[in-house]
Amino acid sequence: MAERSQEGYLIEFRQIGQSVKVSAVDPVSKMEVSIVGAARAPRQQLIQTAIRKLEYVMKKNNNI
Repeated sequence: MAERSQEGYLIEFRQIGQSVKVSAVDPVSKMEVSIVGAARAPRQQLIQTAIRKLEYVMKKNNNI
């Protein structure tokens, strides 16, 4: 399932057993990152972690 964050990033969830893969995509730069977390973790916590990773990678690559 995909949704859009308040920052405008695309967020996708894919559950795999007891884990969930969360992908965050910046639609402008087309940069994508993924994290894996516990399926029972709070959804907002997973979203925030994925966004922090995306912003870190974008800053590291001078895309922000």
